[in-house]
Amino acid sequence: MESSNLKAITYFDEKIIAGIALPQKFTFPFFYEPHPLTILAASQLQKYLETQTELDHNFGLSDDLPGPPIGKMFGVLVVQDDEGKLGYLSAFSGKLAGSNNHPNFVPPVFDMLVEDSFFVKEQEVINSINTQVKAITGNESYQTLKQQLAKRTEQFAEEIAAAKKQLKINKDNRKILRAQQKELLNDVDYAIFEADLIKQSLHDKHQFNVLLNNRAQQLEDIKAGIAQFEVEIEALKNERRERSATLQQQLFEQYVFLNKYGQEKNLEAIFKDTIFGKPPAAAGECATPKLLQYAFLNQYKPLAMAEFWWGAAPKSEVRQHKQYYPACTGKCKPILGHMLHEMVLDDNPLLNNPGEHVQIEILYEDDEFVVVNKPYDVLSVPGANIHDSVYTRLKAAFVNIEPLIIHRLDMATSGLIVVAKTKDAHKRIQAQFLKRTVVKRYTALLSKKIVDDGGEITLPLRGDLENRPRQLVCFESGKKAVTRWQVIGRDETTTKVHFWPLTGRTHQLRMHAAHELGLNAPIVGDDLYGSAAGRLYLQATYLEFIHPVTKLTLTFEVAEEF
Repeated sequence: MESSNLKAITYFDEKIIAGIALPQKFTFPFFYEPHPLTILAASQLQKYLETQTELDHNFGLSDDLPGPPIGKMFGVLVVQDDEGKLGYLSAFSGKLAGSNNHPNFVPPVFDMLVEDSFFVKEQEVINSINTQVKAITGNESYQTLKQQLAKRTEQFAEEIAAAKKQLKINKDNRKILRAQQKELLNDVDYAIFEADLIKQSLHDKHQFNVLLNNRAQQLEDIKAGIAQFEVEIEALKNERRERSATLQQQLFEQYVFLNKYGQEKNLEAIFKDTIFGKPPAAAGECATPKLLQYAFLNQYKPLAMAEFWWGAAPKSEVRQHKQYYPACTGKCKPILGHMLHEMVLDDNPLLNNPGEHVQIEILYEDDEFVVVNKPYDVLSVPGANIHDSVYTRLKAAFVNIEPLIIHRLDMATSGLIVVAKTKDAHKRIQAQFLKRTVVKRYTALLSKKIVDDGGEITLPLRGDLENRPRQLVCFESGKKAVTRWQVIGRDETTTKVHFWPLTGRTHQLRMHAAHELGLNAPIVGDDLYGSAAGRLYLQATYLEFIHPVTKLTLTFEVAEEF
């Protein structure tokens, strides 16, 4: 890989790129097909990654490397220098082997790891505080006091419970004695007897209160000893929080991004008016902002970008080795909004409505609801950028009826969807969906040959807040998601399956198909979790539920489209 020692640019062999037309517009970073020049650049970078030995990073592609496997997102930026010569820049997201700087890659926008930098110095102070907190929490006297508190609390609770029980026994015995002596003693003697019982009662209560106060005092003494340690721990934690917040603010100010006009904007200013309010963790560390920054600093003209994943996938995400991916929306979109200011970009495909002239088919209609066979690339309900949808078309078709959407299909998914015409029908059918009594079956074509014939996938899912609308597998805070599946056909490269979603999470079937802990086989045409094709090969082919009025079981089925 030819590269200058002074510059991170790698120039193309002019013979190789002869005949490849330059891009007329810069890549729209959040949905793109890689330009031939970026494909060439990426292939050269991948060849380097396959043969290099100096990065000292375990990407998870070999079993004989130390450390946990960590895949990485890499990026390439095709540029033109001031002499019109074409080349490309390379970058990685985050750090490699704990370092920001490696040969052949552009540097970070801000290198917080430079020796004697404010970040390194302050991090040493914060690490020292962590060490102090760890030392105090591990102190033998502190741990002994905590153990004593737990032991004594349990012991005293048992003693108090036993004392309360004895109080009740004594009280019940006195009640029996009163009844017995009432019949045997005259009024004077009974009054003396009653006075003695009252003294016994007062004595019992006094002894119980003495026990309560004594045990409470013992616990307070232990708590006081614990508090001496915890006051110190809390003071250190407060100092750590304050120092971390101050350090984070300093970092926000140091991450300053350029655009083609040389205008500067730091992270805090960029994220101030976003839904985040402040920069999320690792903002500015992704590959594309690094690449653009280096290009602007060195007066290179950016022509096209592409990012690809290299190595093992994270446990929570769907990432395929060598697969191209768009820039993330949460961290990169606000930054790139500034960096690409007034640059002419490829059209945003997300603003196009590919299903605009495709007709929807009504399979069934009565006074309560309709069942629609939704084509792929048609929205179920209006979106942020596209208003046209099953809902809007039905509303236009109905006279004095407001369609009530009961469930949805992804824009890219085709098949059966039921829409209510009355509030009562909406309530009754929706209740069946919520109770999971509706039978839904999907047909999908998977991008690999699956050996097993069927099974059940249970991977909890949650939204990726920093990269919507993608989903993550999350065993800590994800919602339960269960899918039953059965193979109905296979060849050497694909597998056709039936899916029965037993829960209804966003992108459930797509994630359960693509994730390595699921089937590890993205649905063909899944541009979020696999590779784009002419369409997403996922279709809702069967639907069964109870009619909201007649109470009859209704079944609807459409022929498979692939």
